[in-house]
Amino acid sequence: MKPDFGVPGQRVLVTAGAGGIGKAIATTFADAGARVHICDVDQTALASFSKERPDISASIADVSDVAQVDALFETVKRQLGGLDVLVNNAGIAGPTGRIEDIAIADWERCIAVDLNGLYYCTRLAMPMIKAAGGGSIINLSSAAGRLGFPLRSPYAAAKWAVVGLTASLAIEAGQDGVRVNCIQPGFVHTEATGNSFSPALADDLVARSALRRSGQPHDVASLAVHLAKPESSWITGQVIAVDGGMTVQPMADLSEISRRLYGADAVDDALGRPGAGTAAS
Repeated sequence: MKPDFGVPGQRVLVTAGAGGIGKAIATTFADAGARVHICDVDQTALASFSKERPDISASIADVSDVAQVDALFETVKRQLGGLDVLVNNAGIAGPTGRIEDIAIADWERCIAVDLNGLYYCTRLAMPMIKAAGGGSIINLSSAAGRLGFPLRSPYAAAKWAVVGLTASLAIEAGQDGVRVNCIQPGFVHTEATGNSFSPALADDLVARSALRRSGQPHDVASLAVHLAKPESSWITGQVIAVDGGMTVQPMADLSEISRRLYGADAVDDALGRPGAGTAAS
C-alpha cells in the first residue's frame, strides 16, 4: 500500500492556535489537507488569524473555564462534524519565585490553564475521537517537563504532569484506537519568547543545543502533523523532545537558564548556593 503522507479530511482542534507554536500547528495541518478549528483567549489575535486564514474556523475560549470549553466543543461539532485529532497546546508561563513566595492564586491559575485545561478538553474530545474510529491526541509539554526549573515550580509541575497524563491516557485509550503522545519543545523563537528572552540568553540557549540553532514553530508543527498521520499508527505514549538536542547535553536542571532570566543573585540565594550577592559573569 502506498504511504499516505498527508492528513486529508482529518478534523483537528488546536487550542491556543492564534499565535506562536499553536498557529504553526494549525496552519500546517490545514496545508496538509486537514479541516481545522482553533480557539484562543486573545480576541485581537483571533481576528487577525481569521483574516489571514479564513479556511480555518476559530472561536474564543479560555481552556481553564469549564463552561467555555463546553461551548467550544459544541462549536467544533457544528463546524467540523466530529473530531479526529486534538492538539492541547494552550499554556501560560505562570509566576516566578520561590515556592514560599508564590501566591496561591498565581499557582492555581497556572495549573488551571496548563493542566486542568488539558483535562477539560481531553474529556470531551476523547468520546468524539473514539466515535470517529480512533485518532490522535497530542499534548504540548516543555523541556521544563523533563528537567527541574527552579523559581518556575508551578509551570514545571504542570508540564511534568502532562507527561504522566499522556502515558496514562495512551494505555487507557489504546484499545479504542486513540493514540496519545507528548511533544516537549525547547527554546522556540516566537513573539512571546522574543519579548521574554534577551538576545544574550537566546544565544546562550542556542549554544547549549547540539544543533546550535533556535527552534522555529514549524519544527514543532511538523512533528505534530507527523504524529497524526497513518504512518504513526504504532506510536503512542511517547514523549518527544523537539529542542535541537538541548536536553541531551550534560544538564541536571534549568538553574543556569533561571539565573540568566531572573538574575544570578536571586537564583543563587533561592538555592542557597555560594556566590549570592556577586555579579553574574
